[in-house]
Amino acid sequence: MTFTFDPPSWWVVTLFLVDLAIRITAIIVIPRNRRPTSALAWLLAIYFIPFVGVLLFLIIGNPRLPRKRRKLQDDINAYIRESSEALDFGSLRPNAPDWFTSVVTMNRNLGAMPLSGDNDAHLISDYQESLDAMADAVRTAERYVHVEFYILQSDEATDNLFRSLEEACARGIKVRVLLDHWANRGKPFYKRTLKRLEDMGADWQLMLPVQPLKGKYQRPDLRNHRKLLVIDGLVAFMGSQNVTDSTYNLKKNIRRGLHWVDLMVRLEGPVVASINAVFLSDWYAETQEVLYAETDLDELKAGPGDLDCQIIPSGPGFRFENNLRLFAALMYAAHRKLIIVSPYFVPDEAMLLAITSACHRGVEVQLFVSEEGDQAMVYHAQRSYYEVLLKAGVKIWMYRKPFILHSKSMTVDDEVAVIGSSNMDMRSFGLNMEISMLARGEEFITEMREVEAEYRSLSRELTLDEWEKQPLRSTVLDNLARLTSALQ
Repeated sequence: MTFTFDPPSWWVVTLFLVDLAIRITAIIVIPRNRRPTSALAWLLAIYFIPFVGVLLFLIIGNPRLPRKRRKLQDDINAYIRESSEALDFGSLRPNAPDWFTSVVTMNRNLGAMPLSGDNDAHLISDYQESLDAMADAVRTAERYVHVEFYILQSDEATDNLFRSLEEACARGIKVRVLLDHWANRGKPFYKRTLKRLEDMGADWQLMLPVQPLKGKYQRPDLRNHRKLLVIDGLVAFMGSQNVTDSTYNLKKNIRRGLHWVDLMVRLEGPVVASINAVFLSDWYAETQEVLYAETDLDELKAGPGDLDCQIIPSGPGFRFENNLRLFAALMYAAHRKLIIVSPYFVPDEAMLLAITSACHRGVEVQLFVSEEGDQAMVYHAQRSYYEVLLKAGVKIWMYRKPFILHSKSMTVDDEVAVIGSSNMDMRSFGLNMEISMLARGEEFITEMREVEAEYRSLSRELTLDEWEKQPLRSTVLDNLARLTSALQ
């Protein structure tokens, strides 16, 4: 019997060569300036599903803003640094530990605002009370109101705040509003909210718009996740809460009975100018309009307190992951107690090493998360870290369902705290534009401890014995989600 060999068809050869070219190119391109874990995850995706993997990489593989927007961010960073270099930001508290001073310096070098003294800060942990407190502050406005929120919806819960904005516009007060495009589009009341802003006469802009037909496009899963409000450069609010009902008005949340639990801080003093500078930088990025008259840097006013505060913006517009470096540095600085509140806790290798090292140094470490998950992939990725954390000695508190603990904070010993919009996950480190505040002062830590105690009373402790009884299917889901979390 004679066997004959038929050469493969031209299309088979072409497919093989294209596939080979994709794999070789991926090895050259993907690891460049990327975390090893992220590079490995992308390479695995492209090697196992070449064409789908390449398509995903082209859409979401670049974690940076477009070059033009990065240049705008560089310009505004340089302007803020130069204009604030020689200013007096109040009297700082004495006897700051050396590690605190070095963390402040690191933040400043990476793009943070100066450390300011003479500030007053008070926490608001009740959801509706926070919305109403912001409305009350808006009603005192005499010059301007700056509003920047990841999600902004006009609904029953937020009606009082929207009415205060309408009243401000009617008084001739300049109201400027920024809201994230992708986070709001398609959400309940989106068009109604924009119409209400338009009707009241507010000057509003969408942040990071994905509107290719209008020449506006960047990686579609980049978000401006900041939440802040500034009135006349005198009063500011910032934290984790969006301007929306505690259910986010989503049918799936209402059906499951989910409600969000958040934490905001009301601020007075020189730190307000720093928060306003973050708003001005985002306004400039979207409009290319520089509001020189409202920088407030030359009109800094001492607040009724003596808290030291530093504002740290972060996101893809910065060259380094400012928030990740801040969190890791504070974890290494802790001597006695480290309490972390983060709804989405998916650490990278550096943060995981920092938090477990704190345990091994004898630091009491507590982590607050939600018992219920609202985002399946992040929820399971987070769970994949529970075993190593529990074995290291971390005490994990799970806020009882049907509530989603959405607050983001950290307290170090009894003197230093961080509060803001940043989660401790890969998205917040690399893809989201965030704002965090580093604060030093025993009075503020006392308020933080009261909130933490409230959270603890509404949580249950997860033990290692309970965790080791998890079914195999949960472990498989957790580990798969952990792999996908590195795709940045």
